[in-house]
Amino acid sequence: MARHAEHLERNLGIESYAVPQAEQHKYIGTDFFRGGSVRMDIGGLHPAKFIAELLRVAQAAGVVVHSDTAVEGIDQEASGFTVRTARGQVQARQVLICTNGYTDGATPWLRRRIVPVRSRIIATEPLPPELMDKLMPRRMMLNDTRTLGFYFRPSPGGTRILFGGRDGTSLEDPTKPVAYLRSNLLDLFPELEPFAISHTWYGKVAMHRDMIPRIFEKKGMLYATGFCGSGVVWAPWIGRKAAQKILGNTNEAPSAFDFQPPAAIPFYNGKPWFMPFFMMKYRMDDRAKMRRAGR
Repeated sequence: MARHAEHLERNLGIESYAVPQAEQHKYIGTDFFRGGSVRMDIGGLHPAKFIAELLRVAQAAGVVVHSDTAVEGIDQEASGFTVRTARGQVQARQVLICTNGYTDGATPWLRRRIVPVRSRIIATEPLPPELMDKLMPRRMMLNDTRTLGFYFRPSPGGTRILFGGRDGTSLEDPTKPVAYLRSNLLDLFPELEPFAISHTWYGKVAMHRDMIPRIFEKKGMLYATGFCGSGVVWAPWIGRKAAQKILGNTNEAPSAFDFQPPAAIPFYNGKPWFMPFFMMKYRMDDRAKMRRAGR
């Protein structure tokens, strides 16, 4: 991690530096880790506020948005495409598909290549200011490097801790996944044992076999999808590149993510029946790595 931070600083001009174990309490109040690194180009945002502003800017530019209009299928024709929706049909010369973790039966070809995985977050009840100062003294965004790692941060007001990770279940009852997240939160911060979890929520992220976001074409349609858990960052960038491609803007630099479609997943048709097995394997791998590290 220290070498990577040095590489970012030297070659890309990104302010980044290593944090040895002896200094990690300046950044996070736990002995769970063995040091880490800091990147000053990465931060946090409120996704709903971000989306609301994107919508406002788009509508101010004249974009017409039809909410509550599920796409039920897309038919290719000589003159373009017919998009069948729950509220009627639309004729289109071009179609851009960006459904990601919520890909459904309207695009069965893509559905066989995109695996929806729940990303769940829990939030503590308000914590005493002195405890927040101890556990998150810099009020920074944090994550770890396990395969099934966790991401956590102070709430915008600095009074709670938000803690998230992958939820490999399909349960509607959140009891087990919330207990799992809380258990891992307490591994980092045992001081939180007396405090309750006040909120939990989840959304679906999209994974595929090589874990690389991409733009690609298939049967005349353009796709921008497969953001693999980093859609807040990748979707605006790759979506813009895809839009410029549709517009035929030859002045736009080509995207490094414009290549072949992702491979289909064998014996998969939209229901990720195999996720519990993969989650178990990843957890076992993480435990083995922690044992080797003396944890």
